[in-house]
Amino acid sequence: MTESTPLAGLALHHLGIVVNDLEAAIAHYQALGFGEPERFSVPQQLVEAAVFRAGPGYVELIAPTDTESGTAKYLAKRGEGMHHIAYAVTDIAAKLAELRDAGFRLIDEHPRTGTHNWQIAFIHPESTHGVLTELVQE
Repeated sequence: MTESTPLAGLALHHLGIVVNDLEAAIAHYQALGFGEPERFSVPQQLVEAAVFRAGPGYVELIAPTDTESGTAKYLAKRGEGMHHIAYAVTDIAAKLAELRDAGFRLIDEHPRTGTHNWQIAFIHPESTHGVLTELVQE
């Protein structure tokens, strides 16, 4: 990717992993060596999350709280595993406009609130080679 492309120069923020049983997944990640996670309920996304610090970024475990949510449907179709990758941005609204102008298919036209009260927005996997991509502005 060259410096002129819309996602150039971004830093990895976190990896999102979808799980069936959040408590069991937390125990497994702690057995790997992670400490105590921060826990979040994100009712607007119908998920519970456990966030582990991983170097300068995070590993985010997410479990759906409603069988009709997008996350639950993803889990039912694809099973547990990698759900999304997130990149840190300094101005999420400007980045969304830049991506829209470049022809990216956006799931979120405007930022919404995620864990830690960070502003987040998702880019459709069709525009990112099959990977659900999240932008995060802390």
